[in-house]
Amino acid sequence: MKLNYTEIKTLGQLVKAGYQTKKIKDELRDNLRENIIAGKDSFQGVWGYEDSVIPELERAILSRHNINLLGLRGQAKTRLARLMVNLLDEWIPIVEGSEINDDPLKPMSRYALELIAEKGDDTPISWLHRDDRFYEKLATPDVTVADLIGDVDPIKAANLKLSYADDRVIHFGMIPRANRCIFVINELPDLQARIQVSLFNILQEGDIQIRGFKLRLPLDLQFIFTANPEDYTNRGSIVTPLKDRIGSQILTHYPDDIETARKITEQESKLDARQVESIYVPDLAKDLLEQISFEARESEYVDAKSGVSARTSITAFENLLSTAERRSLLNGGDHTMVRLSDFLGVIPSITGKIELVYEGEQEGADGVAGILIDDAVKSLFPKYFPKINKLERKDEPTVYDELLHWFFQGEGFELMDDFTDEEYKRALDSIPALNQLIKEHQPDYNEKDVYFLKELLLWGLVSHRKLNKQRFTDGFEFKDLYSSFLKDI
Repeated sequence: MKLNYTEIKTLGQLVKAGYQTKKIKDELRDNLRENIIAGKDSFQGVWGYEDSVIPELERAILSRHNINLLGLRGQAKTRLARLMVNLLDEWIPIVEGSEINDDPLKPMSRYALELIAEKGDDTPISWLHRDDRFYEKLATPDVTVADLIGDVDPIKAANLKLSYADDRVIHFGMIPRANRCIFVINELPDLQARIQVSLFNILQEGDIQIRGFKLRLPLDLQFIFTANPEDYTNRGSIVTPLKDRIGSQILTHYPDDIETARKITEQESKLDARQVESIYVPDLAKDLLEQISFEARESEYVDAKSGVSARTSITAFENLLSTAERRSLLNGGDHTMVRLSDFLGVIPSITGKIELVYEGEQEGADGVAGILIDDAVKSLFPKYFPKINKLERKDEPTVYDELLHWFFQGEGFELMDDFTDEEYKRALDSIPALNQLIKEHQPDYNEKDVYFLKELLLWGLVSHRKLNKQRFTDGFEFKDLYSSFLKDI
């Protein structure tokens, strides 16, 4: 019979109900087993790990291991740890008033033992929900043993008029207070080596020592650590005996394809409902946005060791919509669509998320961001239009000749940032050769997305050095590649 937790208030009632205590690792294991049997996803909202990280994580949980999630920034390490809370039992009983979540059936603190000795079956109990069983600590160099394990509290000693030899003067740290909970230490290598050493006994034997007190407290915790692989050589390292005590080390990774990256971005982006309703985003724009992060991870200007977080695409998507929204508001409109020229608005999201190597510093953060956008355009271009080879025979005709000739004969083509949607479409429609290329190579393309595709074609020709693109105060100008050279002559 299922327990009615709201009615069980004392130890006697709990015993009578036949409640059986479980260790936290057994809770996680048993509930995961049920989910696997039922075909239920235990880590909903985490994409791209279905065949790699999640199976390894499930094996670690079934093995009752403490876990180290090792990966670059923005790879959902903390998200995975927090989702493990859903594998805990919904409620567990604790001795009411206990600092360390004493199990009423297996008390271990002095407070709980004395209370049960005094009140017996009338010992009051309360119920702890699984949402309250998650503790998290960011490892920083200033973390002390007292923060994690505990220390002698002189104020408590004075107030209770106790000797420092009395264990009641102990103030428990975060780890004992997280007894029977999931405890996460983020960026473990940042923890000083002497602090890491203080975790040895907790991980292996389950007991703790505070100052001169050796307390045999069989703490029941599920430890999850997160670390960046480069931290082993940069800021610090995980000491070898501690690594030896961590049961499973699991490597995380970035999304392998644009489709998965898009799911993550759309799920995590914090958008105003009015943005979603009033701004149309072509699928190609979403692909291009994700491609920027893929380019950054391969770029010679970006430090690959520091990683390019998934948050780059998330914040860039938010900025992209805000750029389109601002333009629409300035024009007095209530609906608009994202343009490729709006991607200038995502540059602040990129520059704050990437670490540059020396060559990148020489280019400047904004310059590198612009290069990444151009590289993303260049990568997607062959999916929609005939490939442009680096080496071409002189005078050999190409499908782009008519369009390039149009630019050669004219004075250029301008796309202003503040164009209304009508002006923007009219400007792109004014190039006959551009319209013809779309008809020939993308005849069935979504009519609503065609204008973004036209811009991609122009930007693609620029990235392949067939056209020249110049940025001025409030817009772009596209010209024949040699126009500026001939003008100087």
